[in-house]
Amino acid sequence: MSDLRQKWITAPLLNWIKKVLPPISDTEREAMEAGEVWWDAQLLSGKPDWRQLLEMGPPKLSEAEQAFLDGPVEELCRMVDDWKITHEDYDIGPEIWDYLKEKRFFGIIIPEAYGGLGFSPTAHAQIVTKISTRSTTVGVTVMVPNSLGPGELLMAHGTEEQKNHFLPRLADGREIPCFGLTSPEAGSDAASMVDNGVVCYEEYNGERTLGIRANWHKRYITLGPVATILGLAFKLYDPDHILGEEEELGITVALVPTDTPGVTIGQRHLPAMQAFQNGPNWGKDVFIPMEWIIGGQENIGHGWHMLMSALAAGRGISLPSLSTGGAKMAARTTGAYAAIREQFGIPIGKFEGVQRRLAEIASIAYVLDSAHKTTTRALDQGRKPAVVSAIMKAHATNGLRQAINDAMDIHAGKAIMDGPLNYLGNVYRAVPVAITVEGANILTRSLMIFGQGAIRCHPYLLQEMEAATNPDREEGLKQLDALLPKHILFQVKTFCRAVFHGWTGGLFASSPKGVGNAAKYYRQINRYSAVLTLVTEISLMSLGGALKRKELISSRLGDVLSELYLMSAMLKRFYDDGSPDDDRPLLEFAMRAGMHNVEVSLLEVFHNFPMRFVGQLMQFLTMPWGHSIRTASDRQARACAELIMEPSKTRDRLTDGVFPGNEGDGIDLVEQAFLLSHDTAAIRAKMRKGGLRALDDEAIESALASKLISEEEAEKIQRTADMVNRAIQVDHFDKLK
Repeated sequence: MSDLRQKWITAPLLNWIKKVLPPISDTEREAMEAGEVWWDAQLLSGKPDWRQLLEMGPPKLSEAEQAFLDGPVEELCRMVDDWKITHEDYDIGPEIWDYLKEKRFFGIIIPEAYGGLGFSPTAHAQIVTKISTRSTTVGVTVMVPNSLGPGELLMAHGTEEQKNHFLPRLADGREIPCFGLTSPEAGSDAASMVDNGVVCYEEYNGERTLGIRANWHKRYITLGPVATILGLAFKLYDPDHILGEEEELGITVALVPTDTPGVTIGQRHLPAMQAFQNGPNWGKDVFIPMEWIIGGQENIGHGWHMLMSALAAGRGISLPSLSTGGAKMAARTTGAYAAIREQFGIPIGKFEGVQRRLAEIASIAYVLDSAHKTTTRALDQGRKPAVVSAIMKAHATNGLRQAINDAMDIHAGKAIMDGPLNYLGNVYRAVPVAITVEGANILTRSLMIFGQGAIRCHPYLLQEMEAATNPDREEGLKQLDALLPKHILFQVKTFCRAVFHGWTGGLFASSPKGVGNAAKYYRQINRYSAVLTLVTEISLMSLGGALKRKELISSRLGDVLSELYLMSAMLKRFYDDGSPDDDRPLLEFAMRAGMHNVEVSLLEVFHNFPMRFVGQLMQFLTMPWGHSIRTASDRQARACAELIMEPSKTRDRLTDGVFPGNEGDGIDLVEQAFLLSHDTAAIRAKMRKGGLRALDDEAIESALASKLISEEEAEKIQRTADMVNRAIQVDHFDKLK
C-alpha cells in the first residue's frame, strides 16, 4: 500500500511541489534558519495554546537591574540637555561619553565574567526605553553597541581568545564598536554586496601571514565616525585556491581596528537632523589576518547566518524599545497638555476630535508596551523569535510614527516651534530613521513577516520543501510520504475549524480559564487564527511560487499575523496586571482596532486575490458576513482619552519609565501645570458657576471680590495660572545661526 501511494500520489505530488513552491536563495534560507518560531507558530496553527503564553508570567528585573535603572540611568537622563546635543554640539559631549563608559552602558548585554553588566533582555529594553524618553541621540548611542554589532556577534560566534580580548574592552568603553553592513549597492539586499575580500598572503608584523585583502565602501554606519573597532561584512573570494577548490566563499564577518592602514573613517552623515554619530567608511587594500574573522577561519562564508541570528533577537529589543519610549512619552505629555491648554474657555481635551486622537495615542502606547514586554519576556527565556522580532520592528516604529503625528497635531504650535521647551519635535524628525533601518519597514512587511512566517511557522511546509529539494529522490519520496497524511489531516482540521468559526463569528471558539470578561477577545483571536491558517494553505496551494511575487497579498497576510501577535500580547499584559477594570477602556479600544485591521486585511486579500474565484471562495468560507467588527465607539474613545487626562494609576502604569524632565524643562512644566490644574479643579468649578471661565488675573480678582473663592484658593489658582502660562509657552530667539 505504501509503495502504491508513493508511486501514484506522492511521486506526482513531489514533482508538483518542485514546480510550484517558491525558490529559496541561499541568503533567504540562512535568514529562515536563523532564530526560531514561537507564538507566531501557534497563531499559524489554527488553534493557539494560550497557556503557553499566559504561563510565562510578566517580565521581571533583578535587584541589580532595578538599581541600575533607578541609579545610573536616572542620573544619565538628568545629565542630558537634548537641545544642546542636537542643535549646538551635534554630539553628546565628553561628560556623557565618559559617564557611559564608566557605568558600562556599552556592556549591558556582555556577561559579568567579561566585565559587562550581564543584564537580561528585559533590563536592556527598559534601559533603552527610559533613555529614549529623554533623548533619541543618547538612546541610539546606548542602543547600538548592545544590539547588532561586534559584542553580540562575539558572544555568539567568537573564539575564546577574541572574547577574552575584546569583550572587556567593549564593556568599559576602551573600544567603541560599529558594524558595517550597508553599502551604496546593497541595503536590504545583502546578496548585491560588492564589498569584497580576496584570500592572500601578506607580510604582517614581519611574518608571511595568511589573510584577506579587502576593499569596501559602507554608509549609514551608526557610531562609525568615533568607532575604534569595525565589524565588517564582505564577500570573500579565493581566486588562487589557497583554501580549496571553491572561489566564491560567501559573506564573511571580521573585526577590523579602525586605525588599520587603508581604513578611512571619521566623516559624518546627518540623519534627519539627529546628532548621534553616524557616517561612512572606506577600506582600500586593507590587509585582514585570518584571526580577525569572528570565530576564526572556520566561520568563513557564515557571515549572513551570523547576522541573521543576531537580528533574530536584537530586532525585538532595540528599535521597539525606542519606539515604546517615544509612544509612552507622547501619551503622558499630550494627555497633560490637552488637559491644561484651553480654547473657547474649555480644555482642548474636551473636544471630541481631540479626544479621538488622544485615545489613539494612549492605545498605541498600550499596544507597544504590551508587545514590548511580551517579546522581551520570551527573549529572557532564551528564545530567538525571528518572525516576532520582525513584527516588533516594523509595527513598533510605525506605531511611534502615528502616535507622534497625533501628538504633534494636538500640541500644534507648541510642538512645531523648536527650542529647549519642545519635547516632541526631535522625536518627530527621528521617526523616519527608525522606519528605514534594520530592515526597511516596506521590505519587512512585504517580504519578511509572512514570507518567512508562512514557511517557518507551518508544521510541515518547510520539511516538505526540504524533501522536494533532496538530491536523493528516493529519500525525498520517503520523507514526503511520511509527511503527507499528517499534512492532510492538518488541512481537514483547519478547514473545519475556520469555516465553523467564520460562519458563527467565533461565538463557539474556546478561551482559556481565568480570563474573565476578556474571554470574548481570546475567542476572536482563535477565530482569526483558524481563518489565517486556512487562507495560508489555500494561497500556497493555488499560487505556489507566485505568492512570493505577490507582495501586497503577502504583506496583508503579514499584517493579519502581526495584529494577532500584538493583540495576544495585550491580552497577556492585561492578564499579568491582574485584569484591572481601570485599564479596560485601553484594552477595548486597542482590541477593537486590532480586530478591525485583521478583517480589513483579510477582505483586501480576498478582493485582490489573483484567482478571482479562489478569493471569493475564501471569503464565502471564512467571512461570509463580511466586515463584522467596528472600531471603538465615541464613548469608548472618550473613556480612553480621559485616562491620560487625569492623574491615575492607569496613567502611571501606561507611561511608566518616562523620564519626567529636570526642573524647568518642557516636560516638567507641562506635568506640574497638569497636576496643579487637577488639584484646583474644584476651585475652577466655583469660578465657572460664577460665569468666570478664563484663567487670568482679572478673572481671579473678580472671583475673589465676589467671594466665589477664598484668598487661599485665589493663591492656589494664581499659582496654577502662572504654571499653565509657563507650560504653554514656546521658544523664540534673537538671532538664528
